[in-house]
Amino acid sequence: MKQMTIVAALLATFFTGVKAEDLPVIGKNNITVEGGRLTAEALWAMGRIGGYDVSPDGRRVVYQVGYYSVEQNKSHQVLYIMDIDGNNQQLLTASEESETDGVFIAGGQKIAFLSGDQLWTMNIDGSDKTQLTHDATEIEGFLFSPDETKVILLKSIPYYGAIARKPADLPLASGRVINDLNYRHWDHYVESIVHPFVADVSEEGVNEGKDILEGEPYECPMAPFGGIEQLAWHPDSRQIAYSCKKCEGVMYAVSTDSDIYLYDLQSGKTTNLCKPDGFVAPPIDPTKSIAAQEINRLDGDYNVGYDTNPQFSPDGKQLAWLSMARCGYESDRNRLCIYDLATGAKRYATESFDSNVDDFVWADTKDDELYFIGVWHAVENIYAVTKRGDVRQITDYKADFGSLKMIGNHRQILAERHDYFHPADLYIITPGKDANQTVATRITKENDHILAQIAEGTSEEHWTTATNGERMMYWAILPPDFDPAKKYPTLLYCEGGPQSPVSQFWSYRWNFAIMAAHDYVIIAPNRHGLPGFGTKWNEQVSGDWTGQCMDDYLTAIDDACKNLPYVDKDRLGCVGASFGGFSVYYLAGHHDGRFKAFIAHDGAFNLEAMYTDTEEVWFSNWEYDDAYWNKDRTLNAQRTYDNSPHRFVDKWDTPILCIHGEKDYRINSNQGFGAFNAAKLKGVPAQLLLFPDENHWVLKPQNGILWQRTFFDWLDKWVKQSGNNE
Repeated sequence: MKQMTIVAALLATFFTGVKAEDLPVIGKNNITVEGGRLTAEALWAMGRIGGYDVSPDGRRVVYQVGYYSVEQNKSHQVLYIMDIDGNNQQLLTASEESETDGVFIAGGQKIAFLSGDQLWTMNIDGSDKTQLTHDATEIEGFLFSPDETKVILLKSIPYYGAIARKPADLPLASGRVINDLNYRHWDHYVESIVHPFVADVSEEGVNEGKDILEGEPYECPMAPFGGIEQLAWHPDSRQIAYSCKKCEGVMYAVSTDSDIYLYDLQSGKTTNLCKPDGFVAPPIDPTKSIAAQEINRLDGDYNVGYDTNPQFSPDGKQLAWLSMARCGYESDRNRLCIYDLATGAKRYATESFDSNVDDFVWADTKDDELYFIGVWHAVENIYAVTKRGDVRQITDYKADFGSLKMIGNHRQILAERHDYFHPADLYIITPGKDANQTVATRITKENDHILAQIAEGTSEEHWTTATNGERMMYWAILPPDFDPAKKYPTLLYCEGGPQSPVSQFWSYRWNFAIMAAHDYVIIAPNRHGLPGFGTKWNEQVSGDWTGQCMDDYLTAIDDACKNLPYVDKDRLGCVGASFGGFSVYYLAGHHDGRFKAFIAHDGAFNLEAMYTDTEEVWFSNWEYDDAYWNKDRTLNAQRTYDNSPHRFVDKWDTPILCIHGEKDYRINSNQGFGAFNAAKLKGVPAQLLLFPDENHWVLKPQNGILWQRTFFDWLDKWVKQSGNNE
């Protein structure tokens, strides 16, 4: 399959004397999709829309796109600008460095961006690129003050809270002396933390700035996924709100208590908006669930859970942020908290919406209404909420929306939208009085040149009755050129999280469109433990990993076999990642012969080992209740450990593919080793796909294609062609 870039000739003129394999990937990848079906190569040829911004007058959009080269095994980020209606698209950047994080400044006459780990500006036609910072430290994010006299710069500083400083006379020593927990996180050893620096902007550029957390051993934004959205400028440019979890070591590992702080530039004073002065948290037993501990039984609203992503109202009188109620519960319901800066009063505006708020924006200059994105019944739509808590639905599409930006006229919204068969594009949302009157207009067509070559599948919504009598919804994703008279091999998809929605997501690995393109039907249950069906439904999975949710998986696939005539009950596979991988390992010992093959990616196999292996102990504490060595452990904890998948390998009799990344510190690779080794010792056909350089995700192009090939080779051999293996 041949792949080339549109601007290859242009690049050759820019980089004379540079080897072709060293050139960055810029511009849309031209690719011929053979057979008219989505392939791994076509997936990696697609441009991936990232961050975006609207000019103050609402006339233009600047946005980021990532392009990938399989041959070079790398990516490159570029910036585009276009009119708000999608016309006059222009590529702004074509340098050897990636350019990211484009935002309008100077009243929309210039664009600020990152390139080569430094802050730059350019005119809106891409001319006059000027480097503003010459910092010895990498700039990881930035946010200009409204008056543009200052800018927040995110920079990493050395940190020795868990890992001791290396002896000066042993510079080549690779060993690490570790003294506390949180010594590694997600995919890296914690030897630095990010701090926000406030720098002055002048005609000479931007200075190195002042660390507003100077001397504090805490990170802001918070790892592993936090970015500049965790900080906000007051409209008067004199104060900064930021999110921070001010604890270290064991407490960092077991607590999720982050707060919103207000930093005053003139006085240098920092105020905690979540807790009163002098607040002292009660002690926490780090070997038990925090659910019933004193921190979660305090008499008063102390915001002891995750509090993140502050945004000031346009008039500067209020501050809104995302707030979880309970400490230690990373999947608690995200509420929209509104704080009155004059009185200190807090109210939670989305209490009538019994699901998560995933992103939000102040709707207008009246400061009375906000828009937010939330999942309900397996789709992520846009809602409006007043300060009083009145919620109305703005969009009603079989799709997911992401990251809201208000357009200059404050009567429209810019948002990203995607679904099972369409990667992200940007849309203009014109809200109506209700969802039926709302208009969504697509303004980017980033991958139409590839999608036009591909036959598209469909998705259907089905409902069945769970074993506890409650109604459960599942998606059935159907292949292109679907023939209802045919029988199709079918995959049961097990979701991760364990509390992540099975909404209309688009993934570059767990992609339902490519599974359907290989002529598989996918059954994707919204089992107990997923958001979008009420808090009670969402929280059922905690402490019950192998109960109702596992019954739900089997109920869904059994219902599909019974009621969907195109599902071939004799050719079933079961696949999943993270908690979905755990689910696969468990079902491998409890499926009663339903499935012909299993695939588990980065799944937990031995829960006792998982308890002490994972870096975020709050997760295992909340989900399991207790450390496995506690003699007074709860019945939930005892049931969890008793039902760990590794205890049922004696019942394994079905081929299994185990996939794991060795840089996955959330679920360590020894879990994948253990499952694969057990299967081989048991005599079960098994394969291990191991990525030494990948974390919980697979991010490199060639690894991604190897993942897809291995995935489908395994399913085709043991599921699609199962009749040949019996």
